[in-house]
Amino acid sequence: MTPAADPDSSLDRQPETGLRADAERNRERILAAARRLYASHGLGVSMACIAREAGVGKATLSRRFATPEELINAVFADRMDAYAAATAEALADPDPWHGFTSYIHTVCAMQAADRGFADVLTMTFPAAKALEGRRAEAYDGFLELIARAQATGHLRADFTPQDLVILLMANAGVVAATQDAAPDAWRRLVGQMLRAYAVPGTDLPPLEQAPAHTALYRAMVRLTRPAAGPHGDVERPDGR
Repeated sequence: MTPAADPDSSLDRQPETGLRADAERNRERILAAARRLYASHGLGVSMACIAREAGVGKATLSRRFATPEELINAVFADRMDAYAAATAEALADPDPWHGFTSYIHTVCAMQAADRGFADVLTMTFPAAKALEGRRAEAYDGFLELIARAQATGHLRADFTPQDLVILLMANAGVVAATQDAAPDAWRRLVGQMLRAYAVPGTDLPPLEQAPAHTALYRAMVRLTRPAAGPHGDVERPDGR
């Protein structure tokens, strides 16, 4: 005789992710909430704030993502793919100098569009293996991009990969400081830095207009205030 079906057996059938359907829905809600909050407030958003935004308890969040690094790895997987793809696209450009400048603009624009990603590119996450793997892939491609651009005689011979890190740190700071008051200020920074990287006489696109004095003043005033989280709470420096 065929045994009667267990009425609760459907709860044990899990999707490919290995999570029950309700757990998978919670996971997607957490990821969506984290994407929104990281994009607008950076990686300083606490795990508790993300749980609140997602409408789940802290225990539920910790079961899905035990550490902030695990959550960051999941949230930014697609953006790290795009970051690596930007390097490949720049290397495919038949004009190495144009490929180099396009890459700088593309990556800095990605930072400007997502404060969390701006932070990701200036920090390391040893436990986030997939994220760090894509970063390493992009870095190796950038080394080749530098060599090609320097071989054209347009990129200064003393430009180093560390200069990109410095630029990304500076751009992350500008994005965070001016996102409301002067959201295009980063373009001015990138334009000025490309002029610093280029050999004199190299063709460069027109420099973006500088932000208005009043806009920068508003940004400076904002920086004097304590950083508030998306729900009005002041975030701790450790993001918890």
